[in-house]
Amino acid sequence: MADLKPRMPLESLLPMEASGVRVREVDLGALTLVMPYRERDAALSDALEAAQGLRWPEPGRMTGTTGRGILWFGRAQAMLIGMAPEGGLEDHAAVADQSDGWAVVEIEGDRAAEALARLTPVDLRPGVFEIRHTARTELGHMAASLTRTGKATYLVMVFRAFAHTLVHELGIALQGVAARGGR
Repeated sequence: MADLKPRMPLESLLPMEASGVRVREVDLGALTLVMPYRERDAALSDALEAAQGLRWPEPGRMTGTTGRGILWFGRAQAMLIGMAPEGGLEDHAAVADQSDGWAVVEIEGDRAAEALARLTPVDLRPGVFEIRHTARTELGHMAASLTRTGKATYLVMVFRAFAHTLVHELGIALQGVAARGGR
């Protein structure tokens, strides 16, 4: 019988770096999509706070950290990252394990926003897209989640099936940034 081993979606493709922008794969641990039942938002937020110490995020925001947090993931959806659902969340919401379904990268560097701006319509200027802001958007031609986690650091999530395409698109964007030289 074959000895199968779990693999990260991007383990043979990353890290990469150009123009001081670094791209590396990130393992967020458990990923759980949570979708509150109708009119159960407040009860769900209370249950999350009691069990995890974190509130349901406002639209376009993240609570906690990338090590253990909750990411707004669209209308009436959030992604628990780095923790398993506890405290009877399924009494208030539909809960679905997504741990193997996503490829996740961290993009970091002074020109990271410049590279991402080549791929997404999101306004990434610091006064507009601030730390802990998140968006479900397009990245290249892929559906993605984009979160600003630091001054010049972004977390990008795409479906695992698009892992190679993500690296390809980011590589082209980084080449474009490098071609413009230091500004």
